Amino acid sequence: MFTDILTVAMKEIKELPYLRRDKSRTNLFSLLIFIGVFGIFLPLQNGQGWVTSPLNLLYWAWLPFMLVGTTMVDAFAGERERHTLETLLASRLSDRAILFGKILAGIIYGFGMTLACILVGLVAVNLAFGHGRLLLFPASITLGILAVVLLISTMSSGLGVLVSLRASSVRQAQQAFTVAYFVMFIPLMILPWVPATVSQPVVNILIKTDFTMIAILAGVIVVLLDVALILAALRRFKRARLILD
Repeated sequence: MFTDILTVAMKEIKELPYLRRDKSRTNLFSLLIFIGVFGIFLPLQNGQGWVTSPLNLLYWAWLPFMLVGTTMVDAFAGERERHTLETLLASRLSDRAILFGKILAGIIYGFGMTLACILVGLVAVNLAFGHGRLLLFPASITLGILAVVLLISTMSSGLGVLVSLRASSVRQAQQAFTVAYFVMFIPLMILPWVPATVSQPVVNILIKTDFTMIAILAGVIVVLLDVALILAALRRFKRARLILD
């Protein structure tokens, strides 16, 4: 089954934004803009702090979530609109091979694109602020970034595929994912409005708490979300139901 999963994943990756092969230069131009913004402009704005601050883990959590989720909503809804879903479901591929292949494609896409931005950003920051020194992420932040990108890419891919399974069109899937996106990030949106009498005690606790423990706890929560989303997608993926839909 692993070979079938890779087959579906590779087929899906070739059709993803920035990687789709066509005769125009649109994809290449879009890719250069994307890497230019997230791999050069934003790192240069942060300066040396881009490689030293652990708060940048939030940045590397947001990027793959946005990138993968808005892409993977096309996984099944897009196939349905292009009238290729019936052909895919009629193939010898098992249900799990199809589902896991599409989720894996999103993970590879999110991890690869984010890693490309990280590497370009390191080059840009060193050229601008290195002054003869080699600026690199500390080992702990490096491991944290890799773990965050992998876990968030998995979560976003699973969520995008689950939404796509339930949607009748790509537009409906995009709208549903946007709602899920805002729901998940509501805590960050309301933080500036929380009274200081409420937020300050929480901030004091976080300051006194070991950052490693906070990162591990957050990682465990995301792993549980990843598992829950994949199980929900497995439960939702019924070949007969998709054909009827």
